[in-house]
Amino acid sequence: MALPDLDTSVGHSFGLEVDGVAIKQISEVSGLKMEQDVIELKQNTPDGKYVIKKLPGRPKAGEVTLTRGLTGDNSFEQWVKDAHFGRMANARKGGAIIVYDYEGQPIKRYKLTNAWPKSLEIGSLKAGDTSVLTEKLVVTYEMMEVE
Repeated sequence: MALPDLDTSVGHSFGLEVDGVAIKQISEVSGLKMEQDVIELKQNTPDGKYVIKKLPGRPKAGEVTLTRGLTGDNSFEQWVKDAHFGRMANARKGGAIIVYDYEGQPIKRYKLTNAWPKSLEIGSLKAGDTSVLTEKLVVTYEMMEVE
């Protein structure tokens, strides 16, 4: 469902889909970006002026950090285990960060190619603390496309 031209989306509902499996308990996504190198071409114009042109270079690989509350779901841990033990055929996956509208319909997909987990961090454990225990998964990817 596309948004009307004058509306903007609210980033309150999103999830991760990896190889067809949806994980909607994600509470925060950060670092999601598309970037590419810049090539500087230095030359002289026909009238002798020195100019620098900037040209698009190769796309850069990226990293995204996903945060969720600690649950019994061990999909993050299993994915990290595959990468940690060098089983990259299992660890490299196709996936997408999906943003949903108020009715739960997807409105934007950020497709990740050859994504694999770089690290998994568990939030601070403090005696007597009443805050939610979280886990942060840093995923590296080779390419991102917006669909």
